[in-house]
Amino acid sequence: MYAYIKGEIVDISEDNVVLECNNIGYNIKVPFGVVQRLPGVGEVVKIYTYTSVREDAFILFGFLSKDDLFIFKKLITVNGIGPKGALGILSAMSADDLRFAIIAGDAKAIAKAPGIGAKSAERIILELKGKIDLEPMLTAQEPAAGVGGLTNSDAKNEAIEAMIALGYSSSEAVKAIKQLTIMDDMDSGVILKDALKILVRG
Repeated sequence: MYAYIKGEIVDISEDNVVLECNNIGYNIKVPFGVVQRLPGVGEVVKIYTYTSVREDAFILFGFLSKDDLFIFKKLITVNGIGPKGALGILSAMSADDLRFAIIAGDAKAIAKAPGIGAKSAERIILELKGKIDLEPMLTAQEPAAGVGGLTNSDAKNEAIEAMIALGYSSSEAVKAIKQLTIMDDMDSGVILKDALKILVRG
């Protein structure tokens, strides 16, 4: 219903922010990470929203970026994961960390979220692994690579998965990938080899 709401912050609580826009105060449920990054009361902020409509409730869920909202929308497509469950997951871990966990098959990391057991975490990975990639993170500060600006997303994702499996942290893996000049014809093995050289050099 609402793509986003831009307004003045009137109140901030542990999982909610009130924005005033055109003399209307909007209660917006937000993850804990959003609360931590919000400016203070009286400041103007833009929050991307998802509207949940039920027979007994009309609830707005909000995020500071379109990408976080995208991840939230993907989560609620998973059987058994509703908006409140998805918000809980994104309060326990950032959208970027969730991407890593899904791609690496790390059900234990996802299961740490409140109300999410091992089976639900495994279901999230099963249903979303083919629908989530790391490209938004890899391209955030990275010039387009290869001919025509293509980014060889699958190969980079596979290389990152391999580095995580070797014991490197997700942040180390992404940092190494960002330092590479990746051409469209490079497969994951070549990318992995070049990235490991960077990691070994420290």
